[in-house]
Amino acid sequence: MVDRDPSIGPLVASALADENLGAATVSSWSEAIERLRDTEVDLLLLEAELVRDRGVQGLEEFNTLAPAPEVVYTSLGEAGELAITSIGDGRHKCLRKPLDAAAIRQIARTVIENHNLARENSALRRLISRQDKVETLVAESPGMIQVLETVRKVAAAKASVLISGETGSGKGLVAQTIHQLSPRASAPFVPINCGALQEQLLESELFGHTKGAFTGAASSKLGLFEVAHGGTLFLDEIAEMSPLMQTRLLQVLDSGSFRQVGGTKLRRVDTRILAATNKKLKAEVRQGGFREDLFYRLNVVRIRVPPLRTRQEDIPGLVEIFLEQHKPPDGPAKRISRRALRVLLDYHWPGNVRELANLVESMSLLAPGDVILPEDLPPILQPISLFESRAIEIPLPLSEMERLHILRALDFTTGKKAPAARMLGIDVKTLRNKIKAYKIEL
Repeated sequence: MVDRDPSIGPLVASALADENLGAATVSSWSEAIERLRDTEVDLLLLEAELVRDRGVQGLEEFNTLAPAPEVVYTSLGEAGELAITSIGDGRHKCLRKPLDAAAIRQIARTVIENHNLARENSALRRLISRQDKVETLVAESPGMIQVLETVRKVAAAKASVLISGETGSGKGLVAQTIHQLSPRASAPFVPINCGALQEQLLESELFGHTKGAFTGAASSKLGLFEVAHGGTLFLDEIAEMSPLMQTRLLQVLDSGSFRQVGGTKLRRVDTRILAATNKKLKAEVRQGGFREDLFYRLNVVRIRVPPLRTRQEDIPGLVEIFLEQHKPPDGPAKRISRRALRVLLDYHWPGNVRELANLVESMSLLAPGDVILPEDLPPILQPISLFESRAIEIPLPLSEMERLHILRALDFTTGKKAPAARMLGIDVKTLRNKIKAYKIEL
């Protein structure tokens, strides 16, 4: 508030206190500029008579502030309004003195709602610019069919969900599917990787901060809890949260409210929490690395995403989706041959769906023809590499080792049985029987 009348300040402060808003009053233009350089405000009540001497150049001083406050003039009557008209400033409202407390509260509510909406839109634009295209959850294998059934059951609820599984298995896509099937689908889905940020940065990202809360905080910032208001906040790698952040998250889950970094006002949100981890959280709790009360607060519903090596039935559908995603702009998507697909089905996929997605993208770019052949695959997927990597990393039954060895020989002879049988030291009839028994496709 900039006004030379000392009785105005207490009236404005009392009116805004009913809205849990603070107010400060100064009596001169220069004092106002000095104060606003250090303090971010949403609304500036400016005595209209002070405008007459400063004119347009004076108002430009306020416009250079970041962010610029919303200006509302206060005036004793026609003289003040003429002062505003004289500088051609028809954009701002004018309140007649004596000021009405209800009018002050209404203007303050409107200005703050508009500013919050602008901040939210800015945060959403930042978020949308880094989001990937929405994918489809493929569920052909028994394990993923069960996951999808659970997703459909919990989607309509507000309960927290803890999604576990190996890195790259598709936990984020499961979370996104829960959101898409929920009543919150029209509101934001906001993902954040808790292990990718240091504690202070993560706290600022989640809860937002006020201007000057820490070095470099040149303006206030809306946190992702508020960006996701009405929607879903997905906390990936939840086990990487520090003890302090775990405590702050538990407070939000219990009360639905929080304070920004450097702020004093409680802010309430309606945000659903989905969390994911590739660690065994119960073991983390026993070892003291994760809060037990937070674990039970998050673990209302538990969904375990199986690794790709146990869900071969999903691989063909995933490959088709990824090929379509990476098709050239001026032509159809590439296709994959049955033999190349067979190699993909036999691979153990330590990187899970993420590894498959990266591989298909690479093949879409590098394979010379329209159809991806086994020889287009990287060396690690060739049968000899497949046999050696699986034999070293995962103890296999003898029957599986025999099947892989036969597959290796057939690939070396491009499917010709007689030379493959000679290489294996068996007759062709025995090889045919083993091919039939192991259901090897040529």
